[in-house]
Amino acid sequence: MIDHYDYLVIGGGSGGIASARRAAEHGARTLLIESGRMGGTCVNVGCVPKKVMWNTSRVAEVLHDAPGYGFDIGAPRFDWSVIKAARDNYVARLNGIYHRNLDTAGVARVTGRGCFVGPHTVTVGDTQYQAEHILIATGGHPDLPDIPGVEMGITSDGFFDLDTQPARAAIVGGGYIATEFAGLLNGLGTEVTQVLRHNSLLRNFDHDLHHVVMSHMAESGVHFETHFHADRLVRDADGSLRLHAGEGRVLSGLDCVVWAIGRRPNVSALGCEEAGIRLDVHGFVATDEYQNTSVESVYAVGDVTGRAALTPVAIAAGRHLADRLFGGNSEARLEYDNIPSVVFSHPPIGTVGHSEEQAVERFGARRVKVYRSSFTNMYYSVLERKAPTLVKLVTLGEEERVVGCHVAGDFADEMIQGFAVAVKMGATKHDFDKTVAIHPTAAEELVTLR
Repeated sequence: MIDHYDYLVIGGGSGGIASARRAAEHGARTLLIESGRMGGTCVNVGCVPKKVMWNTSRVAEVLHDAPGYGFDIGAPRFDWSVIKAARDNYVARLNGIYHRNLDTAGVARVTGRGCFVGPHTVTVGDTQYQAEHILIATGGHPDLPDIPGVEMGITSDGFFDLDTQPARAAIVGGGYIATEFAGLLNGLGTEVTQVLRHNSLLRNFDHDLHHVVMSHMAESGVHFETHFHADRLVRDADGSLRLHAGEGRVLSGLDCVVWAIGRRPNVSALGCEEAGIRLDVHGFVATDEYQNTSVESVYAVGDVTGRAALTPVAIAAGRHLADRLFGGNSEARLEYDNIPSVVFSHPPIGTVGHSEEQAVERFGARRVKVYRSSFTNMYYSVLERKAPTLVKLVTLGEEERVVGCHVAGDFADEMIQGFAVAVKMGATKHDFDKTVAIHPTAAEELVTLR
């Protein structure tokens, strides 16, 4: 027996769930297939539990600062197991909410791994399901280095399974996941070494941003090993780990090594070849601006496409796709330009639009003008501890249209959303200048730049 649907979604992460629910709201008979916990990477081993741990490290910073504001709180004691239990319970509640939302929307669900056997047919075990339209929203998974002893380390997924706080950890990688983990562990008292293949972290971000973050992390106690190409991981007799690189470089006495070197798309068990679905040179599902794959009836959104791997992007793309297929809006699609993003580093980063380097490369140095300001947030005015804030605008042409807005510093994550609206609308530097500042705030610096 074959079940027939209007819309079949493979993957119960943010993008898949959003698209399935929107399609069902339009009246489409919809099935969602998921093999793991509902909510995908973001809810279970990504954005949500990461933000909880980042908040925890921020609390530790505030407790450290409290005496400077006149509070005598003694010596705070941190219990990793308490926040782990609270965090895991929160994630479980979210899993339940996703299930209830799908039930309310009338989306049918099957637990298992979906595999294509044709452009309209997917199997789960021995059962076949057919649909006029099929969405691939299977996300990605952490990549691993091809070195001896790799299994002795953990990935970002395994980080959230840790029952105890590492005393001495090496975070291998220079992207946002590695940087976030290094910062939050350091803030909680772990001795952290961040291992970089190059000379800097966050190399895909504006150079001023990664310079500010790396400098402050180093001042805060994170040790950096640059140009370190790990070639093996060894466990010593005392149970500690030893990470080796070329030319005799060694990091020893580690009790945790986290691989955060990138992510790969979840396509290996999908049967893309059988359905004629083309993958790009990096193994991601190739899509056009409307999320169409090389097969007319098959679409893809989210991390599996390799385009702007951010939860809100997957959600928006999935909803637009459902609106196009079932809502009568033939031109519905996500615009991938000027997507804001945040790195929950120490200090956090908020960014939208072009970096200075990208703007110069695309438009030419003569047409690009940059405004920047570096300062210390007023919060630190009565403290011995200091942390930097940087704000930066990248403008284009005589009208000085703002094509990039970047913030590194406390509350950058909250600031950037509003400024992203302005950048998306095509605001100019003059528009920023005409806006009355809110004082005293860090955000006011973006409308007072000279």
